Amino acid sequence: MSRTIPTINTARLTLRAMRAEDFPRFAEIWALPEVASRILDGPRSKAQSWDAFLRNAGHWQITGFGQWAVQLHRQREVLGQTGFFFGSRNFDEEFDTYPEARLVLAPEAQDQRLGFEAARAAHEWFDRVITGRTVCMIAPGNIAALKIAGALGYELLREAEISGSPVRLLTRRGPPV
Repeated sequence: MSRTIPTINTARLTLRAMRAEDFPRFAEIWALPEVASRILDGPRSKAQSWDAFLRNAGHWQITGFGQWAVQLHRQREVLGQTGFFFGSRNFDEEFDTYPEARLVLAPEAQDQRLGFEAARAAHEWFDRVITGRTVCMIAPGNIAALKIAGALGYELLREAEISGSPVRLLTRRGPPV
């Protein structure tokens, strides 16, 4: 099955399919402790990043959705990624059976409202093309991500733990009204 990954343009950003030449930057971002510690229990090795990079490509092929590379207009280097995936995290059916939203940005791209711009564009596409409930997982101390999630219509489902660290599981039943 072949699926075309759409390109989305916002005022400042392009969300596009990840390309092989994006991998070094992808791995670099996921190796940064200040990025990975907000999402994982630590930085990813290059091999772990390669597995995740390929898994993202496969998501588009199998489910019709996935994650985009995020870049500023007229810039070559990616700033991060946003989109949706099935994480299969073994929480329960209330979480694991729905697409999970993700936003990951390099430190230099944070605090510029680029995260909200990218995540909003991805969610608008999802609401038009796929539709339905989505979920996300955010560390309680990641205030910026919690604000973005709230602005997109996510509400607390419950508190949980992953790899011994507390997380908030949030759900969004569709676009905010």
